[in-house]
Amino acid sequence: MALERELEVPGREGSALLARRNAAVARGVANGPPVFAATASGAGLNDVDGNAFLDFAGGIGTLNVGHAHPEVVAAVKAQADRFLHTCFNIVMYPGYIELAEKLISLVPGAWPKKVMLQTTGAEAIENAIKVARSATGRQAVVAFEGAFHGRTYMALSLTAKAPGYKSGFGPFASEIYRAPFPVLFRSPQQSEEACADVAFAEFTRQIEMEVSPEAVAAVVIEPIQGEGGFHVAPASFLRKLREYCTRHGIVLIADEIQSGFCRTGEWFATEHSGVEADLYTLAKSMGGGMPIAALVGRADLMDVPKVGGLGGTYGGNPLSCAAALATIAVMERDDYREKARRIGAIVEQRFAAWAQQYAVVGDARGLGAMRAIEIVRDRRSQEPAGDIAAEIVDAAYRRGLILVKAGFHGNVIRFLGPLSLEHDQLERGLDILGEAIALVEARHKPLARSA
Repeated sequence: MALERELEVPGREGSALLARRNAAVARGVANGPPVFAATASGAGLNDVDGNAFLDFAGGIGTLNVGHAHPEVVAAVKAQADRFLHTCFNIVMYPGYIELAEKLISLVPGAWPKKVMLQTTGAEAIENAIKVARSATGRQAVVAFEGAFHGRTYMALSLTAKAPGYKSGFGPFASEIYRAPFPVLFRSPQQSEEACADVAFAEFTRQIEMEVSPEAVAAVVIEPIQGEGGFHVAPASFLRKLREYCTRHGIVLIADEIQSGFCRTGEWFATEHSGVEADLYTLAKSMGGGMPIAALVGRADLMDVPKVGGLGGTYGGNPLSCAAALATIAVMERDDYREKARRIGAIVEQRFAAWAQQYAVVGDARGLGAMRAIEIVRDRRSQEPAGDIAAEIVDAAYRRGLILVKAGFHGNVIRFLGPLSLEHDQLERGLDILGEAIALVEARHKPLARSA
Protein backbone atom coordinates (compact mmCIF):
# COMPACT_ATOMS: atom_id res chain seq x y z
CA MET A 1 0.00 0.00 0.00
CA ALA A 2 1.25 3.51 -0.80
CA LEU A 3 1.92 5.94 2.00
CA GLU A 4 -1.21 7.91 2.71
CA ARG A 5 -1.49 11.67 2.58
CA GLU A 6 0.08 13.41 5.56
CA LEU A 7 -2.34 14.56 8.24
CA GLU A 8 -2.57 18.21 9.14
CA VAL A 9 -1.18 17.80 12.64
CA PRO A 10 -1.60 19.90 14.61
CA GLY A 11 -4.60 21.59 13.05
CA ARG A 12 -6.24 24.77 14.23
CA GLU A 13 -7.48 23.53 17.60
CA GLY A 14 -4.34 21.51 18.22
CA SER A 15 -2.12 24.49 17.45
CA ALA A 16 -4.05 26.64 19.90
CA LEU A 17 -3.74 23.97 22.60
CA LEU A 18 -0.05 23.57 21.87
CA ALA A 19 0.49 27.30 22.43
CA ARG A 20 -1.41 27.08 25.73
CA ARG A 21 0.57 23.99 26.72
CA ASN A 22 3.88 25.76 26.08
CA ALA A 23 2.78 28.74 28.15
CA ALA A 24 1.43 26.77 31.11
CA VAL A 25 3.27 23.44 31.37
CA ALA A 26 6.82 23.09 32.74
CA ARG A 27 9.50 22.73 30.06
CA GLY A 28 10.80 19.52 31.63
CA VAL A 29 7.55 17.64 30.88
CA ALA A 30 8.30 15.74 27.67
CA ASN A 31 5.71 15.05 24.98
CA GLY A 32 5.51 12.95 21.85
CA PRO A 33 3.86 14.24 18.69
CA PRO A 34 1.68 17.37 18.95
CA VAL A 35 -1.53 15.34 19.21
CA PHE A 36 -4.33 16.28 21.63
CA ALA A 37 -6.81 13.48 22.27
CA ALA A 38 -10.53 14.08 21.97
CA THR A 39 -11.79 10.49 22.13
CA ALA A 40 -10.20 7.04 22.21
CA SER A 41 -11.48 3.49 22.04
CA GLY A 42 -9.66 0.18 21.68
CA ALA A 43 -6.57 0.83 19.55
CA GLY A 44 -8.01 3.99 17.97
CA LEU A 45 -7.67 7.62 18.96
CA ASN A 46 -9.21 10.78 17.53
CA ASP A 47 -7.67 14.19 18.11
CA VAL A 48 -9.30 17.59 18.59
CA ASP A 49 -8.84 18.40 14.89
CA GLY A 50 -10.72 15.30 13.74
CA ASN A 51 -7.67 13.21 12.77
CA ALA A 52 -7.82 9.46 13.41
CA PHE A 53 -4.81 7.53 14.71
CA LEU A 54 -3.83 3.98 15.51
CA ASP A 55 -2.09 3.83 18.87
CA PHE A 56 0.95 1.52 19.05
CA ALA A 57 2.27 3.29 22.18
CA GLY A 58 -0.60 2.38 24.50
CA GLY A 59 0.20 5.06 27.07
CA ILE A 60 3.68 3.47 27.31
CA GLY A 61 2.27 0.03 27.93
CA THR A 62 -0.69 0.89 30.16
CA LEU A 63 -3.46 -0.09 27.75
CA ASN A 64 -3.16 -3.81 27.10
CA VAL A 65 -6.99 -4.02 27.08
CA GLY A 66 -7.18 -0.90 24.92
CA HIS A 67 -8.50 2.60 25.41
CA ALA A 68 -11.72 2.92 27.40
CA HIS A 69 -12.62 -0.76 27.50
CA PRO A 70 -16.39 -0.67 28.13
CA GLU A 71 -16.26 -3.08 31.08
CA VAL A 72 -13.50 -1.09 32.75
CA VAL A 73 -15.40 2.16 32.20
CA ALA A 74 -18.58 0.60 33.62
CA ALA A 75 -16.73 -0.61 36.72
CA VAL A 76 -15.28 2.86 37.33
CA LYS A 77 -18.69 4.50 36.90
CA ALA A 78 -20.35 2.03 39.28
CA GLN A 79 -17.69 2.66 41.93
CA ALA A 80 -17.97 6.44 41.44
CA ASP A 81 -21.66 6.19 42.27
CA ARG A 82 -20.76 4.53 45.59
CA PHE A 83 -17.80 6.68 46.74
CA LEU A 84 -14.60 8.15 45.31
CA HIS A 85 -12.12 8.00 48.16
CA THR A 86 -11.68 7.23 51.83
CA CYS A 87 -7.92 6.49 52.07
CA PHE A 88 -7.53 2.80 52.81
CA ASN A 89 -5.33 3.64 55.80
CA ILE A 90 -8.32 5.41 57.40
CA VAL A 91 -11.45 3.63 56.15
CA MET A 92 -11.07 0.29 54.39
CA TYR A 93 -13.20 -1.00 51.50
CA PRO A 94 -13.76 -4.38 49.81
CA GLY A 95 -12.18 -3.52 46.43
CA TYR A 96 -8.70 -3.23 47.91
CA ILE A 97 -8.99 -6.67 49.52
CA GLU A 98 -10.49 -8.27 46.40
CA LEU A 99 -7.68 -6.92 44.21
CA ALA A 100 -5.01 -8.06 46.69
CA GLU A 101 -6.49 -11.57 46.67
CA LYS A 102 -6.62 -11.64 42.87
CA LEU A 103 -2.99 -10.54 42.56
CA ILE A 104 -1.91 -13.19 45.05
CA SER A 105 -3.56 -15.81 42.83
CA LEU A 106 -1.80 -14.54 39.67
CA VAL A 107 1.71 -13.60 40.75
CA PRO A 108 4.30 -16.42 40.64
CA GLY A 109 5.55 -17.83 43.93
CA ALA A 110 4.94 -21.12 45.71
CA TRP A 111 4.77 -19.40 49.09
CA PRO A 112 2.23 -17.33 51.03
CA LYS A 113 2.08 -13.81 49.57
CA LYS A 114 0.81 -10.42 50.64
CA VAL A 115 0.10 -7.17 48.82
CA MET A 116 0.42 -3.42 49.18
CA LEU A 117 -1.28 -1.16 46.64
CA GLN A 118 0.09 2.15 45.42
CA THR A 119 -0.63 4.66 42.66
CA THR A 120 2.49 4.51 40.46
CA GLY A 121 5.21 2.05 39.52
CA ALA A 122 7.83 4.28 41.12
CA GLU A 123 5.99 4.01 44.44
CA ALA A 124 5.99 0.23 44.11
CA ILE A 125 9.77 0.27 43.59
CA GLU A 126 10.29 2.60 46.57
CA ASN A 127 8.30 0.30 48.83
CA ALA A 128 10.01 -2.82 47.50
CA ILE A 129 13.37 -1.41 48.58
CA LYS A 130 11.95 -0.42 51.98
CA VAL A 131 10.64 -3.96 52.51
CA ALA A 132 13.90 -5.59 51.35
CA ARG A 133 16.09 -3.43 53.57
CA SER A 134 13.79 -3.85 56.54
CA ALA A 135 13.60 -7.62 56.11
CA THR A 136 17.34 -8.22 55.61
CA GLY A 137 18.84 -5.50 57.81
CA ARG A 138 21.14 -4.72 54.87
CA GLN A 139 21.55 -1.57 52.77
CA ALA A 140 23.13 -2.31 49.39
CA VAL A 141 20.90 -2.64 46.31
CA VAL A 142 22.08 -3.91 42.93
CA ALA A 143 20.43 -2.70 39.71
CA PHE A 144 21.48 -3.13 36.09
CA GLU A 145 22.85 -1.13 33.21
CA GLY A 146 20.03 0.17 31.03
CA ALA A 147 17.52 -0.04 33.89
CA PHE A 148 14.53 2.23 34.28
CA HIS A 149 12.61 2.01 37.56
CA GLY A 150 10.92 5.40 37.88
CA ARG A 151 11.46 9.06 38.66
CA THR A 152 11.17 9.37 42.46
CA TYR A 153 14.52 9.51 44.23
CA MET A 154 15.18 5.86 45.08
CA ALA A 155 13.65 4.74 41.78
CA LEU A 156 15.70 7.36 39.92
CA SER A 157 18.84 6.24 41.75
CA LEU A 158 18.20 2.73 40.44
CA THR A 159 17.59 4.06 36.92
CA ALA A 160 20.67 3.94 34.69
CA LYS A 161 20.02 6.76 32.21
CA ALA A 162 21.44 10.13 33.27
CA PRO A 163 20.67 12.43 30.28
CA GLY A 164 17.10 13.61 30.44
CA TYR A 165 16.29 11.73 33.65
CA LYS A 166 18.99 12.27 36.27
CA SER A 167 21.18 15.18 35.15
CA GLY A 168 21.11 18.01 37.68
CA PHE A 169 18.92 16.18 40.19
CA GLY A 170 21.56 14.65 42.46
CA PRO A 171 22.74 13.63 44.95
CA PHE A 172 21.02 10.30 44.70
CA ALA A 173 20.45 7.48 47.18
CA SER A 174 23.56 5.76 48.47
CA GLU A 175 24.50 2.08 48.41
CA ILE A 176 23.32 1.56 44.83
CA TYR A 177 25.51 -0.69 42.67
CA ARG A 178 25.30 -1.25 38.92
CA ALA A 179 25.80 -4.61 37.19
CA PRO A 180 25.90 -5.39 33.45
CA PHE A 181 22.70 -6.53 31.78
CA PRO A 182 23.17 -9.37 29.26
CA VAL A 183 22.64 -7.53 25.97
CA LEU A 184 23.27 -9.74 22.94
CA PHE A 185 23.13 -7.02 20.26
CA ARG A 186 26.67 -5.70 19.68
CA SER A 187 28.03 -8.23 22.19
CA PRO A 188 31.27 -10.03 21.25
CA GLN A 189 29.61 -13.22 22.49
CA GLN A 190 27.86 -14.97 19.62
CA SER A 191 25.17 -16.79 21.60
CA GLU A 192 22.60 -15.80 24.19
CA GLU A 193 23.96 -18.42 26.58
CA ALA A 194 27.53 -17.13 26.33
CA CYS A 195 26.35 -13.54 26.74
CA ALA A 196 24.40 -14.53 29.87
CA ASP A 197 27.42 -16.38 31.31
CA VAL A 198 29.73 -13.39 30.84
CA ALA A 199 27.21 -10.96 32.37
CA PHE A 200 26.59 -13.23 35.35
CA ALA A 201 30.30 -13.71 35.97
CA GLU A 202 30.73 -9.93 36.03
CA PHE A 203 27.70 -9.59 38.32
CA THR A 204 29.18 -11.97 40.88
CA ARG A 205 32.65 -10.39 40.57
CA GLN A 206 31.26 -6.94 41.29
CA ILE A 207 29.23 -8.04 44.29
CA GLU A 208 31.98 -10.13 45.84
CA MET A 209 34.77 -7.58 45.27
CA GLU A 210 32.94 -4.26 45.69
CA VAL A 211 30.10 -4.97 48.14
CA SER A 212 30.09 -8.54 49.54
CA PRO A 213 26.93 -10.65 49.30
CA GLU A 214 26.26 -10.30 53.03
CA ALA A 215 25.73 -6.54 52.56
CA VAL A 216 23.23 -6.78 49.68
CA ALA A 217 19.57 -6.33 50.57
CA ALA A 218 18.14 -6.70 47.08
CA VAL A 219 18.76 -7.21 43.42
CA VAL A 220 16.17 -5.50 41.21
CA ILE A 221 15.79 -6.46 37.56
CA GLU A 222 13.41 -5.95 34.65
CA PRO A 223 13.01 -9.37 32.96
CA ILE A 224 12.66 -7.32 29.78
CA GLN A 225 14.06 -3.82 29.89
CA GLY A 226 11.52 -1.16 28.96
CA GLU A 227 13.11 2.25 28.55
CA GLY A 228 16.46 0.46 28.25
CA GLY A 229 15.49 -0.84 24.82
CA PHE A 230 13.47 -4.10 25.13
CA HIS A 231 16.49 -6.29 25.83
CA VAL A 232 15.30 -9.68 27.11
CA ALA A 233 17.14 -11.21 30.06
CA PRO A 234 18.06 -14.79 29.04
CA ALA A 235 16.26 -17.47 31.05
CA SER A 236 19.61 -18.93 32.15
CA PHE A 237 20.69 -15.56 33.53
CA LEU A 238 17.49 -15.16 35.54
CA ARG A 239 17.79 -18.70 36.91
CA LYS A 240 21.39 -18.11 38.02
CA LEU A 241 20.37 -14.82 39.58
CA ARG A 242 17.58 -16.59 41.48
CA GLU A 243 19.94 -19.26 42.79
CA TYR A 244 22.56 -16.69 43.83
CA CYS A 245 20.03 -14.54 45.69
CA THR A 246 18.59 -17.57 47.48
CA ARG A 247 22.04 -18.78 48.50
CA HIS A 248 23.02 -15.42 49.97
CA GLY A 249 19.71 -14.33 51.50
CA ILE A 250 19.27 -11.51 48.98
CA VAL A 251 15.76 -10.36 48.04
CA LEU A 252 15.14 -10.73 44.29
CA ILE A 253 12.80 -8.02 42.98
CA ALA A 254 11.22 -8.41 39.54
CA ASP A 255 10.14 -5.10 38.03
CA GLU A 256 7.21 -6.23 35.86
CA ILE A 257 5.69 -2.77 35.58
CA GLN A 258 5.85 -2.76 31.78
CA SER A 259 6.24 -6.48 31.04
CA GLY A 260 3.35 -7.69 33.20
CA PHE A 261 -0.31 -8.46 32.58
CA CYS A 262 -0.01 -10.69 29.51
CA ARG A 263 2.22 -8.41 27.40
CA THR A 264 4.80 -11.15 26.79
CA GLY A 265 2.36 -14.03 26.33
CA GLU A 266 2.31 -14.96 30.03
CA TRP A 267 0.84 -13.04 32.94
CA PHE A 268 4.38 -12.08 33.95
CA ALA A 269 7.65 -12.23 32.03
CA THR A 270 9.50 -14.25 34.70
CA GLU A 271 7.18 -17.17 33.94
CA HIS A 272 9.06 -17.81 30.69
CA SER A 273 12.15 -18.78 32.72
CA GLY A 274 10.33 -20.49 35.57
CA VAL A 275 11.86 -17.99 38.00
CA GLU A 276 9.84 -16.81 41.00
CA ALA A 277 11.00 -13.49 42.42
CA ASP A 278 10.60 -12.67 46.11
CA LEU A 279 8.90 -9.36 45.34
CA TYR A 280 7.07 -8.15 42.21
CA THR A 281 6.43 -4.51 41.34
CA LEU A 282 3.36 -4.06 39.12
CA ALA A 283 1.55 -1.11 37.54
CA LYS A 284 0.73 0.19 34.03
CA SER A 285 -1.73 -2.21 32.34
CA MET A 286 -3.04 -3.54 35.66
CA GLY A 287 -5.48 -0.62 35.79
CA GLY A 288 -6.68 -0.58 32.19
CA GLY A 289 -5.76 3.10 32.01
CA MET A 290 -6.42 4.06 35.64
CA PRO A 291 -3.46 4.85 37.94
CA ILE A 292 -2.69 1.92 40.21
CA ALA A 293 0.37 -0.09 41.22
CA ALA A 294 1.18 -2.97 43.54
CA LEU A 295 3.95 -4.58 45.49
CA VAL A 296 3.30 -8.31 45.74
CA GLY A 297 5.60 -10.73 47.47
CA ARG A 298 6.51 -13.26 50.10
CA ALA A 299 4.37 -12.76 53.20
CA ASP A 300 7.36 -13.24 55.51
CA LEU A 301 9.07 -10.26 53.85
CA MET A 302 6.00 -8.08 53.40
CA ASP A 303 5.07 -8.41 57.08
CA VAL A 304 8.42 -7.19 58.44
CA PRO A 305 7.76 -3.41 58.32
CA LYS A 306 5.91 -2.26 61.42
CA VAL A 307 2.30 -1.09 61.32
CA GLY A 308 2.31 2.37 59.76
CA GLY A 309 5.57 1.76 57.92
CA LEU A 310 3.78 1.26 54.60
CA GLY A 311 1.03 3.52 53.32
CA GLY A 312 -0.04 6.45 51.18
CA THR A 313 -3.07 8.67 50.76
CA TYR A 314 -4.17 7.46 47.33
CA GLY A 315 -2.67 3.95 47.28
CA GLY A 316 -5.30 1.52 45.99
CA ASN A 317 -7.87 4.23 45.25
CA PRO A 318 -11.38 2.70 45.02
CA LEU A 319 -11.90 3.75 41.38
CA SER A 320 -8.56 2.27 40.36
CA CYS A 321 -9.21 -0.95 42.26
CA ALA A 322 -12.51 -1.34 40.43
CA ALA A 323 -10.78 -0.70 37.12
CA ALA A 324 -8.04 -3.22 37.88
CA LEU A 325 -10.48 -5.96 38.88
CA ALA A 326 -12.47 -5.40 35.68
CA THR A 327 -9.28 -5.33 33.58
CA ILE A 328 -7.99 -8.61 35.01
CA ALA A 329 -11.41 -10.24 34.54
CA VAL A 330 -11.36 -9.26 30.85
CA MET A 331 -7.81 -10.58 30.43
CA GLU A 332 -8.74 -13.91 32.03
CA ARG A 333 -11.99 -14.40 30.15
CA ASP A 334 -10.67 -13.36 26.73
CA ASP A 335 -7.29 -15.12 27.13
CA TYR A 336 -5.02 -12.14 26.66
CA ARG A 337 -1.96 -14.37 26.96
CA GLU A 338 -2.98 -16.04 23.71
CA LYS A 339 -3.77 -12.66 22.16
CA ALA A 340 -0.22 -11.51 23.00
CA ARG A 341 1.31 -14.65 21.50
CA ARG A 342 -0.72 -14.26 18.31
CA ILE A 343 0.06 -10.55 17.92
CA GLY A 344 3.67 -11.12 18.90
CA ALA A 345 4.18 -13.74 16.20
CA ILE A 346 2.97 -11.33 13.52
CA VAL A 347 5.07 -8.44 14.82
CA GLU A 348 8.12 -10.67 15.22
CA GLN A 349 7.90 -11.86 11.63
CA ARG A 350 7.50 -8.35 10.25
CA PHE A 351 10.30 -6.87 12.41
CA ALA A 352 12.69 -9.70 11.49
CA ALA A 353 11.98 -9.12 7.79
CA TRP A 354 12.74 -5.40 8.16
CA ALA A 355 16.04 -6.23 9.84
CA GLN A 356 16.99 -8.03 6.63
CA GLN A 357 15.40 -5.56 4.24
CA TYR A 358 16.44 -2.15 5.60
CA ALA A 359 19.98 -1.03 6.35
CA VAL A 360 18.78 1.24 9.15
CA VAL A 361 17.14 -1.62 11.09
CA GLY A 362 20.03 -3.09 13.04
CA ASP A 363 18.17 -5.50 15.31
CA ALA A 364 14.72 -6.92 16.01
CA ARG A 365 14.05 -8.39 19.45
CA GLY A 366 11.54 -8.96 22.21
CA LEU A 367 9.19 -11.53 23.68
CA GLY A 368 5.52 -12.07 22.94
CA ALA A 369 3.93 -8.74 22.05
CA MET A 370 6.70 -6.75 23.77
CA ARG A 371 8.90 -6.14 20.71
CA ALA A 372 11.19 -3.51 19.25
CA ILE A 373 13.51 -2.64 16.40
CA GLU A 374 16.80 -0.82 16.91
CA ILE A 375 17.60 1.89 14.36
CA VAL A 376 21.24 2.29 13.34
CA ARG A 377 23.29 4.48 11.00
CA ASP A 378 24.08 1.41 8.90
CA ARG A 379 24.46 -2.32 9.42
CA ARG A 380 28.23 -2.28 9.15
CA SER A 381 28.92 0.17 11.97
CA GLN A 382 25.74 -0.50 13.99
CA GLU A 383 26.05 3.10 15.21
CA PRO A 384 22.90 4.12 17.11
CA ALA A 385 20.82 6.60 15.09
CA GLY A 386 18.35 8.42 17.33
CA ASP A 387 17.81 11.08 14.68
CA ILE A 388 16.75 8.51 12.07
CA ALA A 389 14.45 6.81 14.61
CA ALA A 390 12.85 10.20 15.32
CA GLU A 391 12.28 10.74 11.59
CA ILE A 392 10.59 7.34 11.32
CA VAL A 393 8.32 8.05 14.28
CA ASP A 394 7.46 11.45 12.80
CA ALA A 395 6.71 10.01 9.36
CA ALA A 396 4.47 7.37 10.94
CA TYR A 397 2.47 9.72 13.13
CA ARG A 398 1.86 12.08 10.21
CA ARG A 399 0.20 9.12 8.54
CA GLY A 400 -1.88 8.14 11.52
CA LEU A 401 0.28 5.88 13.69
CA ILE A 402 1.45 6.80 17.19
CA LEU A 403 4.71 5.19 18.35
CA VAL A 404 7.08 5.51 21.29
CA LYS A 405 10.88 5.28 21.31
CA ALA A 406 13.25 3.86 23.91
CA GLY A 407 16.93 3.16 24.53
CA PHE A 408 19.83 5.26 25.78
CA HIS A 409 20.20 6.89 22.37
CA GLY A 410 16.48 7.11 21.66
CA ASN A 411 16.98 4.83 18.66
CA VAL A 412 14.71 1.92 19.61
CA ILE A 413 11.13 1.90 18.32
CA ARG A 414 8.95 -0.27 20.51
CA PHE A 415 5.62 -1.94 19.91
CA LEU A 416 3.20 -1.51 22.82
CA GLY A 417 -0.10 -1.56 20.94
CA PRO A 418 -3.15 -2.83 22.83
CA LEU A 419 -3.54 -6.60 22.91
CA SER A 420 -7.15 -5.99 21.94
CA LEU A 421 -6.01 -4.93 18.45
CA GLU A 422 -8.08 -6.23 15.56
CA HIS A 423 -6.05 -8.09 12.92
CA ASP A 424 -6.65 -5.46 10.26
CA GLN A 425 -5.60 -2.69 12.65
CA LEU A 426 -2.37 -4.52 13.42
CA GLU A 427 -1.58 -5.07 9.75
CA ARG A 428 -2.44 -1.49 8.84
CA GLY A 429 -0.24 -0.10 11.60
CA LEU A 430 2.66 -2.32 10.60
CA ASP A 431 2.20 -1.29 6.97
CA ILE A 432 2.47 2.37 7.97
CA LEU A 433 5.56 1.72 10.09
CA GLY A 434 7.26 -0.35 7.38
CA GLU A 435 6.68 2.26 4.74
CA ALA A 436 7.80 5.03 7.09
CA ILE A 437 11.09 3.13 7.49
CA ALA A 438 11.39 2.83 3.72
CA LEU A 439 10.66 6.53 3.24
CA VAL A 440 13.23 7.63 5.80
CA GLU A 441 15.87 5.20 4.58
CA ALA A 442 15.43 6.62 1.07
CA ARG A 443 16.38 10.03 2.48
CA HIS A 444 19.61 8.44 3.66
CA LYS A 445 20.53 6.59 0.47
CA PRO A 446 24.31 6.55 1.15
CA LEU A 447 23.54 4.54 4.29
CA ALA A 448 21.59 1.96 2.35
CA ARG A 449 24.39 1.60 -0.20
CA SER A 450 27.08 1.32 2.50
CA ALA A 451 25.29 -1.57 4.18
